[in-house]
Amino acid sequence: MYFQSKLLFEKAQELIPGGVNSPVRAFKSVGGTPIFMKHAKGAYMYDVDGARYLDYINSWGPMILGHAYEPVVKAIQEYATYSTSFGTPTELEIKVAEQIVKMVPNIDQVRMVNSGTEACMSALRLARGYTGRNKFIKFEGNYHGHADAFLVSAGSGVATLNIQAVPGVTQAVSEDTLTAPYNNLPAVEQLIADNPEQIAAIIVEPVAGNMGCILPQPGFLEGLRQLCDANGILLIFDEVMTGFRLARGGAQELFNIKADLVTFGKIIGGGMPVGAFAGRREIMQHIAPAGKVYQAGTLSGNPIAMIAGYTVLQILDEHPVIYSRLEEKKDYLVKGMREALGAAGIVHQINHVGSMLSVHFAEYPIIDFSAASGASNELFKRFFHAMLERGVYLPPSAFESWFLSNALTQEDLDFTIDATKKAIKAITNS
Repeated sequence: MYFQSKLLFEKAQELIPGGVNSPVRAFKSVGGTPIFMKHAKGAYMYDVDGARYLDYINSWGPMILGHAYEPVVKAIQEYATYSTSFGTPTELEIKVAEQIVKMVPNIDQVRMVNSGTEACMSALRLARGYTGRNKFIKFEGNYHGHADAFLVSAGSGVATLNIQAVPGVTQAVSEDTLTAPYNNLPAVEQLIADNPEQIAAIIVEPVAGNMGCILPQPGFLEGLRQLCDANGILLIFDEVMTGFRLARGGAQELFNIKADLVTFGKIIGGGMPVGAFAGRREIMQHIAPAGKVYQAGTLSGNPIAMIAGYTVLQILDEHPVIYSRLEEKKDYLVKGMREALGAAGIVHQINHVGSMLSVHFAEYPIIDFSAASGASNELFKRFFHAMLERGVYLPPSAFESWFLSNALTQEDLDFTIDATKKAIKAITNS
């Protein structure tokens, strides 16, 4: 099993650090050999050995409509004949920005970049330039990309690999990064009190997706908004995952909270490398060349990424029923998995919202990074491999959210629930 993947991984480790180009792909958290994929269609991925898997990572979120979605593929093919890059402005960039502004509340302008990391890094620089302050607050287990300032108490791969301190991040940079537990308003209030008029921004995943899927507790996001308003601090929503996935207008729409700056990625590129940050005109006008806060990128607004994302956004905008269908599929899956795990006597928590979910093997609610870290990773490892053997591809880390695509059918969901029953029986020998 996985014969070709094992051969490829051996070769990859000679040429690529750790054999992968992003750490979580290496299966360090769950053990075993990472699976090398060859192609994908709809809700399925196919590996180099010819095995088929139901996909619950969906490229970590972008493939909300499913893999190789025909209108997106056709749009990419057409635009590739014009050129794969210009290095000049194009009308398509305006159309994408216009579409984002149309769909998302409380933003006037958008700047395109090439990744979620770039988006968050640039939004923080803008917040600092706009406020004239240097420090910012982030939350333990929230991951905002791998820019130096964000790799303090970060989630995602940093948590998966249990990296406590990241070599290469200087103490001076770390000192400007203030951290608080997620869902803990008193801790945020204390940080603000301890650093008066020094904090430029609070950046938060409105729904955390990098320590598993963790929802904001009632009043948490509202409290952040109030604290920011009272202290001249900008509120940044990192919606790289949640943007256009939880709702047409993302988490701002879902929770009815207005952020000052919002970062995007994943879905806005339809699977192509892309990112963006957006906000009110008065703030965004501080970005060069309109203002003095410098940010640039040779491939920003790349036409292939723009047409892929534009096609997906148009479909989501014109067919909002997709969101209710996704939620129905998620609810059905969660109910079935809970019944399967419960019937086997497996203590568990399933966090979920929209088309995101995560399974934690713990007795207590998972509301922050500390709680997620205390869940049984050993049981998750065995569950992951048991599901993989039965043709269900889950995120290879307990600290990552699952993502559903609209390509999932009723039969796919039933297959997943049945695989859960069989996997639990196999790992518990019951």
